[in-house]
Amino acid sequence: MTAWRLARQLSLAMFVSAIAISVHAQSQANEEFTPQVGQAGKDVIWVPSPQALVDKMLDMAKVTPSDFVIDLGSGDGRTVITAAKRGVRALGIEYNPDMVALSRRNAEKAGVGDMAKFVNADIFQSDFSKASVITMFLLTDLNLKLRPTILSLKPGTRIVSNTFKMGEWEPDQTFELGCDTYCTAYLWIVPAKVEGKWRFAHGELTLHQEFQKLTGTLKNGASALPVSRGRLHGDEISFAAGGSEYRGRVHGKAIEGTVKTGRSAGAWSAQR
Repeated sequence: MTAWRLARQLSLAMFVSAIAISVHAQSQANEEFTPQVGQAGKDVIWVPSPQALVDKMLDMAKVTPSDFVIDLGSGDGRTVITAAKRGVRALGIEYNPDMVALSRRNAEKAGVGDMAKFVNADIFQSDFSKASVITMFLLTDLNLKLRPTILSLKPGTRIVSNTFKMGEWEPDQTFELGCDTYCTAYLWIVPAKVEGKWRFAHGELTLHQEFQKLTGTLKNGASALPVSRGRLHGDEISFAAGGSEYRGRVHGKAIEGTVKTGRSAGAWSAQR
């Protein structure tokens, strides 16, 4: 066999091999990943939230176009995409790269690829401090692992979970969809941190905080009045003491608001 003929056969073989590789790659590209209910993940198996519950979760959080929604463990992207369809910027954090790719395709098909973004990352290694709304469908032990980080978020941040709670941190609102499984939504509002002593113009307010619930005493001169019906809703505070109703807003180391006693009302403030 001449050198010319050998070179020609080698060149033809390389050409055929290149075509075969290209066809195989194209075939793989055309076979889009399809998730299976119950498939294993890093921390949980994948089970999609019912679309009706996704809608209700966003309703409970009262999302608006001024919000930024982050979905922890975003799966096929339906919560992020639903938020984006409402004109809300949303980000999904998902550990499975195939699910991330699927979510991006779904967002493009829905026409919200500019508003719905997805990242391949571990939720426990991610920064979600810029979110005003956080959604999730995890397990209770995972929620509890995330809870310290969630409680450090800006007061007023809304947290919505499908089915699983936050331990002794009671939800501010609960909704039952009325189906068989994974049909309950829970809402929490991250409370301001007010535990401790606050100086009044004529006394001292001592508050004991258990998440959004408050107890304590209001000292005014020689009297020490118990605090009752104490509650936080984000940075909004309310409580009763000595027959007066106090309402206000927490601004770091200061509280300002109004106090109502009978038919009379006035301003009140306190500082750390």
